[in-house]
Amino acid sequence: MTNDRELHEHLIGRQGSRADLNTPALILDADALDRNIGRMAALAARHGVALRPHAKTHKSIDIALRQIAAGAVGVCCAKIGEAEVLAGGGVTGILITSPVAAPAAIERLAKLAVTAEGLMAVLDHPGVANRLQSALAAAGARLDVVIDIDPGIARTGVASAEAAVALATAISAAPNLVYRGVQFYCGSQQHIESYTDRRAAIVERTAYLQEVIAALAEAGFAPGLVTGSGTGTHRIDLDLGAFTELQAGSYVFMDKQYLDCDLTGDAEPPFEVSLSVDARVVSANHSGLVTIDAGYKSLSTDGGVAVVQRGAPETAFFAFMGDEHAALIAPEIGKELQPGDPVSLTVPHCDPTVNLYDSYHVVSGETLVDIWPVSARGRAR
Repeated sequence: MTNDRELHEHLIGRQGSRADLNTPALILDADALDRNIGRMAALAARHGVALRPHAKTHKSIDIALRQIAAGAVGVCCAKIGEAEVLAGGGVTGILITSPVAAPAAIERLAKLAVTAEGLMAVLDHPGVANRLQSALAAAGARLDVVIDIDPGIARTGVASAEAAVALATAISAAPNLVYRGVQFYCGSQQHIESYTDRRAAIVERTAYLQEVIAALAEAGFAPGLVTGSGTGTHRIDLDLGAFTELQAGSYVFMDKQYLDCDLTGDAEPPFEVSLSVDARVVSANHSGLVTIDAGYKSLSTDGGVAVVQRGAPETAFFAFMGDEHAALIAPEIGKELQPGDPVSLTVPHCDPTVNLYDSYHVVSGETLVDIWPVSARGRAR
């Protein structure tokens, strides 16, 4: 089977070669990417807060190393598989933000702790802490750990301040575990579109976080590290000052979900769209509709629908039409576009869209300049 590099390597460096890519293709604007990386790094630095961006967004060794070169202290990973791939590519300072609880996964984590520089993981249960302690002792390794605090969505994390203190006590009794602090990620609040409403929600949740921190401090477990936040709340969290580091991830790409949000209170998006999916018209037999070659297998479906970035009227309505196809619907669009014409789309939700592709086609202007693998694609386990 021909891979993306074999298919497109001859286009690298050729002026205007983006137009010659086979579609659908995942496109990454290198210039916009670097500007986004630099803006978030500078913002965190101005506030004296560390940046540990979430790599579940991009699953890319190349992008992670770019973020670290710009000042990030490391990256976050959602699962052990992502962490293994990125650590194998030379990425340091990895925090695994979801609890690792399955016996086989715990064994993998202990093994990774032997070689991965600056590795950390979250815990939310004393029993898992005990199992991890046994695995680390057998591997001859120590591991920095962070207590995950449930922000109210009942997904992961300790459910009360008392539970946080109990877990910190269990960690302190484990000689191969090193307590570093707490994690608090308010995922439900990230996409509240109104800045005012989102800020009010985060102010309330931050008050709860501070109650948990106070209880830990009173018990002798004051957290040195308070990690969390996201692209949707990063400005609010910096203003409130509770976090010592940010985990924002989607800012590198931006997607429709975040473009729909007022991230700063002034309605101006602070980051650029650097990620898109290039598609082509494959059928144009109706005046008000054309069919493109990007369907369910090319775009995420959990964040609404894609929007036209260029190549078709911006007002064209996108509608999925199956695994391989979608429709763009607008008056007279079928007379304006012909089979083979290119269309670029801003993706609904960047993380799961990236996971559908093997490679980023990295462009500068209209020229393909490189092809980067989606290194940790399919490595959710």
